[in-house]
Amino acid sequence: MIRYENSKALSASDLSQVFANSGIKRPFQDLERMQKMIDNADIILSAWDGDKLVGVARAITDYAYCCYLSDLAVDRDYQRLGIGKQLVDSLRESLGAEVSLVLLSAPAAVEYYPRIGFTHTDKCFFIAREK
Repeated sequence: MIRYENSKALSASDLSQVFANSGIKRPFQDLERMQKMIDNADIILSAWDGDKLVGVARAITDYAYCCYLSDLAVDRDYQRLGIGKQLVDSLRESLGAEVSLVLLSAPAAVEYYPRIGFTHTDKCFFIAREK
């Protein structure tokens, strides 16, 4: 049975492992950077199978108008079980109706997000990171 938590109390190695096992493109080998990603997130929702982290939603928000869902990752062995949708639903519930939820999709996940309630838009702009 999957247990969901709303807490930043997870280790950089746990986050690294779920990123590595999910297929999401993140610098999971850099544990110092993983720790910064944990420390500086406003919201981290996690899904656990026993002591194993199997899913994570990491977000940055002002809690008033907009929330950026920076990471949504589910271990490949646990995908297609509704874990990603549950993490997004829990995030939306904690944010409330006044806060929009925004994300940038990996090319492989573009078809997934509309299935869980996101609207596709062509109005996004970004400046890519250099490393």
